Amino acid sequence: MLAIERRNEILEKLQIEKKVVVSELSQLFGVSEETIRRDLEKLENDGLVIKSYGGAVLNEHSIFELPFNIRKNQRVVEKQKIAREVAKLVHDGESMMLDASSTAVYVTKALKEKKKLTVITNSVEILVELFDIPEWRVISTGGVSGARSFNLVGPHTDEMIRSYHVEKAVISCKGLSLEDGITDSDEQDVSSKRMMLQASKERILVADSSKFGKTAFTRVADWNYIDKIVTDKEPSSQWLEKFKRLGVECIYPTK
Repeated sequence: MLAIERRNEILEKLQIEKKVVVSELSQLFGVSEETIRRDLEKLENDGLVIKSYGGAVLNEHSIFELPFNIRKNQRVVEKQKIAREVAKLVHDGESMMLDASSTAVYVTKALKEKKKLTVITNSVEILVELFDIPEWRVISTGGVSGARSFNLVGPHTDEMIRSYHVEKAVISCKGLSLEDGITDSDEQDVSSKRMMLQASKERILVADSSKFGKTAFTRVADWNYIDKIVTDKEPSSQWLEKFKRLGVECIYPTK
C-alpha cells in the first residue's frame, strides 16, 4: 500500500471513529509505529488532524477540505435524497452548470435519465461519470487540476464559465449561516462557484443538513444570490422563516 493510500484510509477511519491510536494503526496496516507517526505528522502538517498522545483526532476546524474520494463517501443517503429532488427541477434539453462538489456528483447520477442536457462543469469526477452519455453535450471548463478535490480551478476556469449563459447552476458549500451566508473552504473553488451563479438564470444550492449553522473559511455568496436550496430534510422553523423572508425556495423530501 502506498503512503497516500494509507493516509486516506486513516482519514476515513477518523471520519467514523473520531480518533485513532498509533499502536492499533500499526497492527492494522502492518507497518511500524514510527511509520504511522510520520503519516499522522503529514496529515497534521496538511491541517487535517491534530496529533494527541499516542494517536490523533480529526481537525474539525480545519480550513482545508478532506480529499474528494473521502468526501464523496460521506452522508451518501442524504446526498442521494438531495439529488432526487434536484432531478425533479431539471427538464430535458436544458443547459446547466455543476460545481466540483461531491453532492454534485450524486446530482449527476440522478440526472442520467434526462435527455439532451448540456452540462458545463469543473469537476473531473463528473466528466468521467458522463463519458457514457453520448446524447448529452458535456463541456469541461479546463483549468488547473486540484489533486485533493478532483476539480479544475483558476483564472482560465473562471473565464470559461463567464463566457456561457445557462438555465440552471447547481453548487454546494461547506457551511450555511444565518449571519455569514454561504461559505466554503477553498478560495479558488469558491471563485468558480461565484462565476456559475452569475452565469445562470436559476441558482440552486445543494446542502445536506449537517452544513446548517456552520461557517467555513471564505464566503461564496450572500443569500440574495440563491433562488432555491435543496436539502435532505426539513430545516428548523428559524431557517424556514429566513428563507421565506429572503424569497429562497426551500426544497426537501416530504416522505
